Amino acid sequence: MTAVRSRPAALPRVLFVCHNHPSFHPGGTEIFAHDLFRHMKDVDGIEAMFLACTNKVHREQKPGTNFQTVGRSSDELVLWAGHFDRFYQSQIDLHGIVPDLSNLLQSFRPDIVHIHHTLLLGVEMLFLIRRIVPQARIVYTLHDYYPICANDGQMVTTDGHKLCTGASPDACHRCFPDRTPDKFVLREKHLKSMLSLVDQFVSPSHFLRERYIAWGLPADRIAVLRNGRPADDMVAKPTVPMAVRNKKSARRNVFGYFGNLSRYKGIRVALEAAKELSKDQDFVLHVHGGMPFQTEDFKAEVEALSTAAGAKVIRHGAYRRDEMAKLLAAVDWVITPSIWWENAPLVIQEAFQQRRPVICSDIGGMAEAVTNGHDGLHFRAGDPVDLARSMRRAINETGLWECLSSNIARVPTLADSAAEHRALYADLTTAASLRSSGR
Repeated sequence: MTAVRSRPAALPRVLFVCHNHPSFHPGGTEIFAHDLFRHMKDVDGIEAMFLACTNKVHREQKPGTNFQTVGRSSDELVLWAGHFDRFYQSQIDLHGIVPDLSNLLQSFRPDIVHIHHTLLLGVEMLFLIRRIVPQARIVYTLHDYYPICANDGQMVTTDGHKLCTGASPDACHRCFPDRTPDKFVLREKHLKSMLSLVDQFVSPSHFLRERYIAWGLPADRIAVLRNGRPADDMVAKPTVPMAVRNKKSARRNVFGYFGNLSRYKGIRVALEAAKELSKDQDFVLHVHGGMPFQTEDFKAEVEALSTAAGAKVIRHGAYRRDEMAKLLAAVDWVITPSIWWENAPLVIQEAFQQRRPVICSDIGGMAEAVTNGHDGLHFRAGDPVDLARSMRRAINETGLWECLSSNIARVPTLADSAAEHRALYADLTTAASLRSSGR
């Protein structure tokens, strides 16, 4: 007879909520949220459930209930939330969603509800959580800038894709002229009202924390906790033989781009830099990633830029998460050319795990994660000529790769991150208990 493991009284019951599931959309937020959930449940013994929201892009609605399952797992649920107002970050189908989510909260009775995104779910669900399970503490990880910016949280302008340093009714109206400034005032008031119900915010970077403080969230309620990576992804040695190499010079001339190909991720910048570099350098740029949800015009533009760079650019298409270590072993440098601020790009941690220096845009969480001249190189964001300059230096400066690679610090593991989150949960539940007892 199998022994039943009881849950120690000190461990909280945690409901993790994310805007999608990595099985459907393997983005950085979904991957980390799910990894943290599985580690806490399987390794730490915490009673936990993972609730992923989705819409018709990945799942069709089924009659009878908004809940669906992921495979045979009984502790992972999918909430079909296809009626969502992206501007106000609001759930339209309250009549359908509220009863199902209320029943889940009442039956699971979480001590902690850890929100990793309210996209698709709707910020009003924070009020529902507070009403249905008032004893639960709400933790909200700020993975991006969706509450601040109506342009899909990118904080770049819709006209010219210029960096935006802060939202205001007039500035946002210039990006969306069909919406009057007062609509942006209402949007901000609505979001801040709902976010005021959060007990503790988490930010994976100091840069993002400062952005939210400037926006108006209280500084004393935003803790910086770095995302961690599974220890299994760590590399055993600092160097791995390259799959492609100029054997005569033994130069480190193999570059890699990893991630979806989109305008904001900077694939145009990378391809234009490759075209510029191809005039006088021997190198290869491996491009790994697909183009989901991109327009036909953008896809045609990427194809044209790839062709213009010639044989120097090799397109590989989408890849699986379990292939990442092998793909990284075949490059010397990882390029992260995003034209928006980013927060804590997963690809930088993945590159550092394999001792690969990163060449990144000099803004946001990228510039925070990569120290210029220490474990990687910076270039001016959105400037393909300056990226080509950095790539040229990477190829030709003797000993640079070895120096930068040796300086790469240990990447926080998932166990590290889980321990920090457990401590945060414990502080919140202890404080709640003291308040309820009147002490």
